[in-house]
Parts: sequence; C-alpha cells; structure tokens
Amino acid sequence: MGLRTVHFGHILARQPEVDWFEVLSENFLDTGGRPLHVLDQVAERYPVVLHGVSLSIGSVDPLDRDYLRKLKALARRTRARWVSDHLCWTGVLGRNVHDLLPMPYTEEALRHTTERVRQVSDILERPLVLENPSSYVEFASSTMPESEFLARLARDADCGLLLDVNNVYVSAFNHGFDAGAYIDAMPADRVVQYHLAGHTHHGTHIVDTHSDHAVPEVWQLYARACRRTGHVSTLYEWDENIPVFEVMHAEALKARAYRTHVMAAAG
Repeated sequence: MGLRTVHFGHILARQPEVDWFEVLSENFLDTGGRPLHVLDQVAERYPVVLHGVSLSIGSVDPLDRDYLRKLKALARRTRARWVSDHLCWTGVLGRNVHDLLPMPYTEEALRHTTERVRQVSDILERPLVLENPSSYVEFASSTMPESEFLARLARDADCGLLLDVNNVYVSAFNHGFDAGAYIDAMPADRVVQYHLAGHTHHGTHIVDTHSDHAVPEVWQLYARACRRTGHVSTLYEWDENIPVFEVMHAEALKARAYRTHVMAAAG
C-alpha cells in the first residue's frame, strides 16, 4: 500500500497486516517532525520502497546531485528495497513544473537516458526502477513505441521496471495503441513491481487520477502481465478522494488474491 498521511494514526495504532509500504520520496526529503517520526516507525515494522516524481531522468538538465544525495540518505534511513521514479522529464533549466512530461522516443533519447540511469544507479548504490508514465500527447519525432523504448532501456541500463498497468490502459486509450501488446513487450525478468489504480474517463480521453477503483479492463491487463512475470510485488495507488484505510487495504488484498488465482490457473 501507499503510505498516506490520512492513515498515519490507523497504521501506528493498529499495525495492520500489510506486506510492504511505498513511500512518496518527496514527502520526506526535507521534512522532519511527526512525518519523519512516523516513517521511521513504519520502516521498523514493514519493508519500504521509495517512489519519486522529481528525478527527471529524461531531462537534458544536469542531474540534481543535491536531490540524489537526499534521496540516497532517505533510502538508507528506511532500508528501502529499491528506489523508483518515472520515465519522463519534469522541467527545464532547473525549474520543476511538477508534472510528468512525456519524452520523445528516439535512439538519441534512449542513449541519453541510458547513461543517466547508469549514473543514478551508481550514485544511489541501490536498484533503480523506472515506471511507464500515463500520457496525453506524443512527440511527432518519436521513432519507436514507448514499450520498445522502455524495454530496451531496461536492458541497456540494467534497471528494473515498475509496470503501471493502469497507465498502460490510460495511454493506450489516449493514443490508440494496443494495451495487450504493450504488456507483452515488457521484458518479464525486468518487472519488479506493479501499480494498479483507478482513473477518470472523460469520453474522449482518460486522466490518470488515482481516485477510484480500478476498472475490469485494468484487472484483465494485470492478469495478462502476471501470467508472464509470476508473483511480482503489487501496489494499489489511491491519491485523490482517499478512502478510509480499510477500503484501500481491501483493494490491496484483492490484488494479492487476484494474482494468486491467476497464477494457480496458469499452473
């Protein structure tokens, strides 16, 4: 599950049976007081992974080494199993626009991003995992589909993949590609984590809002992916209109049961 402020009290008081928590890195990089105190207690009792939104791995700006220094310290403090972020860029000339902006999928961009992933992995001294983003526009200059770019990046840069199944569904609808083919194109041995989430459908396009239950089509894509990768850590994201802990926990347990059923059926 994602560690959310509204659930701090419940988690500390009840110590629920949760396999692990995903922590939004930026919420704790420059924070002290109670949030960091809560994180310390959670990290003592549960495995933790870090998930960020500011790495800007696809940017042409120099890597933000101050950010990476703080991220490395947080990973060490929480004994994070891995650190993840998104295949995107988040600004230019040192200005963070706080959005996950799409990349051009070209050979030049692939070489550039591969080198940056290697550098970040060396700095963090921990596994770096990259997530496929949801997107709403594409670059006309792209020479390959996102799925090919991400698969080649994982192999060339020797990094892991966080396969966000909802993002695949959202982007497939928005851009008209085959979501199932995207799932099949992912190198199964590189997928170390899944994301599941809900979204908001506006008829002409879908927005990745993480504000509701996942739709049946996303669960079907998840089943397709699980049949290829086997038992892989799965997180249910819920970031808007966050319900009480029990509702989110039920979705996480549903994912675990769903994966177990799929794998049992696959033999």
